[in-house]
This record gives sequence, structure tokens and C-alpha cells, in this order.
Amino acid sequence: MIATAPVPSQPALVDAHGRTIRYLRISVTDRCDLRCRYCMAETMTFLPRRALLALEEIAIIAERFIARGVTKIRLTGGEPLVRRDVGELARRLGARIGRGLDELTLTTNGTRLAGHAAALHAAGVRRVNVSLDTLHPDRFRFITRHGDLAQVLDGIVAARAAGLAVKINTVALAGLNEDEIPSILAWCTSEGHDLSLIETMPLGAIDEDRVDRFVPLTRVFERLATDFDLIRDAHRTGGPARYWRVAGTNTRLGLISPLTANFCDGCNRMRLTTEGKLYACLGHDEQVDLKAALRGGGVAALDAAIDHALAIKPARHAFAIGPGAAPAVARHMSVTGG
Repeated sequence: MIATAPVPSQPALVDAHGRTIRYLRISVTDRCDLRCRYCMAETMTFLPRRALLALEEIAIIAERFIARGVTKIRLTGGEPLVRRDVGELARRLGARIGRGLDELTLTTNGTRLAGHAAALHAAGVRRVNVSLDTLHPDRFRFITRHGDLAQVLDGIVAARAAGLAVKINTVALAGLNEDEIPSILAWCTSEGHDLSLIETMPLGAIDEDRVDRFVPLTRVFERLATDFDLIRDAHRTGGPARYWRVAGTNTRLGLISPLTANFCDGCNRMRLTTEGKLYACLGHDEQVDLKAALRGGGVAALDAAIDHALAIKPARHAFAIGPGAAPAVARHMSVTGG
């Protein structure tokens, strides 16, 4: 039986390096209905459903983080919208907006967004990040192995119609979409979307060599700067991106570059997996089992486990891409959450 009685607020979430944790990313499932080549192997083994946190447990953990100072929560996966009760979770957490929580967001591949956009807005979500690496249907199908671009674009239209701001997340991939990135940014400016470009991260074994696909964002930015008037912007969302505004538009361009411009000094994040493991860093294996703590000792044990995670959070990740280099960690991005 899970103890849910109120417990006095604990000290703020400050790690051993003096960084205050304000941002929790929650992977509600490791499952995804796509198989993007840079993220997953074509054949994946997912967690059995009995291993996952129950919705009530996710909510209790999230609410405890809010009580200790987290102001932003992102629901992610895998693909969060494949979990049937994700709408109920969004409603429960959305009810905390203005009562400790400033923002509730969601990252999605967009395939199911059209059917969920209105409910997400009603729950309190005001922005979604949509993973989209190309605007060419055939290329999209190749990158995702079987995806339908039209579904994603319909989802984006539905999101905007429901009142959700949309930020596009694009992983820069040599030989796949590097040539298209200026066109993607131009499309974002015409549609009123922000765009975040991301360097591919060495997480989990995949069927391809990441060295062949890695594109440094320094190179991408140099190309974009010749086509667009980019003005440095001090805007921060609580994530690792550095921002520029595209002059004459409402679009911001964000760069997330874990390999060419390490951003760990300002890290304010922790990640909760769908099975209840709290990872202090995306690029390390240090974690604590919040599911075991909650089920074994209730909220007091949960607080103690969170404190332990703060103590072991490393100063920086150890990402590296090169010939023969193994992934930084064995788990795939879909396990920890984007």
C-alpha cells in the first residue's frame, strides 16, 4: 500500500555541484509506433507492462518533485500517446499549474497527436514538441522505417487548431536530412513554429553506425547563417538549447549540441523512466529506483531516494562519437525519455 499522507516539504533539489533541479522529464512508456534509425533498432524488446509504474505512482512521484521545487514537467517516451491513460495523467498534473507547477509539456512523434490535441490543451498543456526530421514523405518513411508523414502533419495542424504552440525537434543526420535543414527552418517560419536542431546522441545499440550520420551543429549553423538573418536570443525554456531568433519572423531556432558544445554546467533536469528509475544524467548509468522506494516506504522513502540521486548526479555526461566508439550507455533514448 502506497502512503500518500502529506509530508512536510523537503529542502530544494540541489545537487552536489550546486545546480538546482527545476525540470523533470517523465517517460510514460518505452514503446513507440515508429522505429527511427538513429534512435532504435528495427527489432526492439520492450518492458513488460507489469514492470511499469502505475499512473497513480507517476502522479505521486511528480507531485513530490513539485513540492520540492520542480516547476516544469515534460511527458515523453517512447511515444507517450501510445499509453492509454496518458490523458488522465496530463489532467492530474495540469491541475497543479499555478500551484507549484509553471508548465506541463509533451514530446511526441505526432502520429497520434490529431486525436489527442484538444484533450491535451484542456488538461493544461500549452506546448508540444514534435519530432520531425524531414518534410519528404519517402525520406520520412525511410528514417522511421514505416511512418506516414501525412499523419504527423495532420497532428501538427490539429495541435495549432486546439491552441497548442508547436516546436519542431529535428535531429541533424548526415546523408539523410542535412541538406534539408534550411528548408525545414523556412517551413517553420512560414507556419509559425519554433525549431530545435539536435546532434545525434550515442545512446543504445542501433543497426547503423552513428559516425556515418553525425553532423556537428556548428557546420549546420554556418549554412543557416548564410540563408537566414539569425539574432542571438536570451530566451530559455529550462532545457539545454541555445537560441536564435529568425529576423522578421516569430520563429526561434534552438541548437542542442551535446557533443560540440557541452551544456552540462547549467543542467537542471532529471529523468524518470516508465519503470520508476530516476536517472540523474542522460549520459550515465547512475540511477535510483523510485518505484521500489515508493512501494516499500511511501513518500518519506521517496524523498530519501531523490536525495540520493542528487548526491550522485555527475558533473557532466561522457558522450563521444568516433570510429569504434561504444554507445555512452546501453539503454536506448526511448527508455530514459527525450
